[in-house]
Amino acid sequence: MFEIGIFCVILLAVGYWVALWLMGRHNDVLHGHFIQADEGVEVAPTALPPPTSSPKVRADSSDSLQSLLAAIKRDLRDAAQI
Repeated sequence: MFEIGIFCVILLAVGYWVALWLMGRHNDVLHGHFIQADEGVEVAPTALPPPTSSPKVRADSSDSLQSLLAAIKRDLRDAAQI
């Protein structure tokens, strides 16, 4: 069990190293230092899309829900008789 634990820690470290390498954080991978952002570069905040309005309830949706409820009740009654 101890060997499995050691193997998992090593596997986790290698996975972290590969993830950093694939993300382009080569300095973090090679030297262990965090990359500092350039002072002259400003990061612009991302614009969020406008909130969508809630969907309007159609008049026939109430009828379809009632028929669906009736079908579910009928199925439950049939299942209870079995």
